[in-house]
Amino acid sequence: MAERGDTSFYDGDETRPAKEREAAQEEALLRQLIHAKEKSPYYSEVLQHIDPDDLSGLHDLRLFPVTRKSNLIERQGATPPFGDLATVAAGHTQRLFASPGPLYEFDMARRDYWRSARALYAAGFRAGEIVHNAFSYHLTPGGWILDDGARALGCAVIPAGTGNTEQQVAAIAHYRPEGFTGTPDFLKVLLDKAEEMGLSAGSITKALVSGGALFPSLRQAYRDRGISVLQCYATADLGLIAYESSAIEGMIVDEGVLLEIVRPGTGDPVPEGEVGEVVVTTLNPDYPLIRLATGDLSAIMPGVSPCGRTNRRIKGWMGRADQTTKVKGMFVHPSQIADVLHRHPGIAKARLVVMRDGESDNMTLRCESITKEDALVAALAESLKDCCKLRGEVELVEPGSLPNDGKVIDDQRDYEG
Repeated sequence: MAERGDTSFYDGDETRPAKEREAAQEEALLRQLIHAKEKSPYYSEVLQHIDPDDLSGLHDLRLFPVTRKSNLIERQGATPPFGDLATVAAGHTQRLFASPGPLYEFDMARRDYWRSARALYAAGFRAGEIVHNAFSYHLTPGGWILDDGARALGCAVIPAGTGNTEQQVAAIAHYRPEGFTGTPDFLKVLLDKAEEMGLSAGSITKALVSGGALFPSLRQAYRDRGISVLQCYATADLGLIAYESSAIEGMIVDEGVLLEIVRPGTGDPVPEGEVGEVVVTTLNPDYPLIRLATGDLSAIMPGVSPCGRTNRRIKGWMGRADQTTKVKGMFVHPSQIADVLHRHPGIAKARLVVMRDGESDNMTLRCESITKEDALVAALAESLKDCCKLRGEVELVEPGSLPNDGKVIDDQRDYEG
């Protein structure tokens, strides 16, 4: 953490002018691409026809292929342990993890490897405090992501993990931690258990939660008990992606990643404000993930946070991007709908609506279009058939009339009827 007079912010990077941040990120991205191409067998292959020196700015990220979790699983299975993406050998890491998927990750002995200290600082955690960490320490990196960040801030950590609520409550009553980290619901479990046991958990006045939805009613319930709760967005492969500040107006993108919002199933960035899939490039030299699709939906918010942090903001988690469905026995993917749109540049946005017509599946491609020509309808229907190998109707609708919810495929069939 940089030394500074203003203690409102973790470091000076958080309040940089946009142009200064962009210039620094472009330089960091160039270094990362050169490093990945030289040190990672996977990226040596992926980037073999791309010269990093030819990049003209961050917008050129769209030229690189998107890597999906399914790609990681396949690569790691074929060339264990890390699919040849990492630039370090497993024996030179600090800890080795196994997450559901299965996906295999690691960390290094470097200070605040997962970069969570920034989110903790924004949530009010400070040096000399005690943090009760209720994220899992078993095989997955969740517990260590927050543990490392808290210790980087100078906090002491109770490595509580999950379960054993009575023992956890006893530890809270004994050590009197100021802060809590864990899932949104589990803090309530501990508070309720403390009341049941007649022990005090009143030392906890702040919390940073993740891994589940923090509903407004739950946040208010904690506030009523004197606890300020903020949330962050992190993954086992990328570390911290975004975090809330005291303003509680969206999530501020972490300074250590580059974030894009793309149309689900593609690598095509969407306009600001439109819901799409979160794609992240990490500047971690040991695990240089370039354009990793998280599978999560969100949207870029306009402007900057009232708290004074100047990086971009996202709206938070808004659902999952994988909308693959099966129609008449055939899988239909968002990427196929994107292929249709690529053939018709005049169509900026479309949605495939799947319904039941009697005992048969029926699909209609609704496309936002200024023109309403029959020839365009026919051409789109032909492209739909060609890309999806299925016939479907086409409906032209007014620009801006489709919902802004990130859905490319809207399956409206009743599976419970």
